[in-house]
Amino acid sequence: METSDRKQGTVKASTNAAKGLRELFENQLKDIYWAEIALTKALPKMAKNATSTELIKALENHLTETEDQITRLEEVFEAIGTKAVAKKCDAMEGLIKEGDTIMEETELGVVRDAGIISAAQKVEHYEIASYGTLHAFAVTLDEDRAADLLAETLEEEKKADVKLTKIALSDINVDAAEANEKW
Repeated sequence: METSDRKQGTVKASTNAAKGLRELFENQLKDIYWAEIALTKALPKMAKNATSTELIKALENHLTETEDQITRLEEVFEAIGTKAVAKKCDAMEGLIKEGDTIMEETELGVVRDAGIISAAQKVEHYEIASYGTLHAFAVTLDEDRAADLLAETLEEEKKADVKLTKIALSDINVDAAEANEKW
């Protein structure tokens, strides 16, 4: 295979592209920082559209946790000697838009609750992937304090995902399935 054949489809790096792991780490921190801030606006909307008391409580609790995670991210920035700056996260923007669409396409009630859980779990899975990667970067870069802070948030995100699954399986998914059978 010729070099020109391998290069076909290669994305050209921007002029401010990361040249090392530290720069990539900082860029990804800025991305998740934006994502968490955006989530503080999305979670209240999800809670307002939910009908399950347990789901509403979980979303409200996660809002508080997300606010704490933002503060923790600011500590990460401080620990690595960088200013806390948010950089638009296209992935989170898309996940939040998808959540809005799910709410628009479902009637208020258990079916919307199931949709909200679906949207919230997609967000959690994105956050788990992001924090897992950031933690690995911090460990590789010998940023022990940052690694500890990121590990703490990673565990919270995993617990939030498990909680959403438990809520979905407790009643909401069954009730949503039965609602479909009534038609």
